[in-house]
Amino acid sequence: MGETIAQNRKARHEFSIEDTFEAGIALRGTEIKSVRDHKVSLADAYARIEKDEAWLIGLHIAPWGTADVRFNHEPKRMRKLLLHRAEIDELLGKTKAKGLTLIPLEIYINDRGLAKVRLGLARGKQSWDRRREIADRDAKRDMAREMADARRR
Repeated sequence: MGETIAQNRKARHEFSIEDTFEAGIALRGTEIKSVRDHKVSLADAYARIEKDEAWLIGLHIAPWGTADVRFNHEPKRMRKLLLHRAEIDELLGKTKAKGLTLIPLEIYINDRGLAKVRLGLARGKQSWDRRREIADRDAKRDMAREMADARRR
């Protein structure tokens, strides 16, 4: 794949991911330098489809330190996602009909040196979903511990 720049770990906790898509990001000037320097935050980011175009909103890319103020970029501007028309239509249909949300899961640099974002088609989890997940994880951990103890004897 390539070098992972940033991950949205909170997304897998708060949402159940049903499908993933890969999209390019239209970056300007100093933005790619900041991305390659890992100065990116996906904390409040989400994607939306407006006027038959996909946009990434809330992605924070820190300004490049050595650039002049007038040549630097705005940290939280809307960034266009580069997707094929069929993918945009599919995402629009799923988000409208099923009530799903587009969440960026990770940003990475691919083998050709291009910045890409992995989008997740997600459904929000309720608090009881999260509690069930924690209980399942604890049960698996306890079973693994018991199996390890049994093998030692």
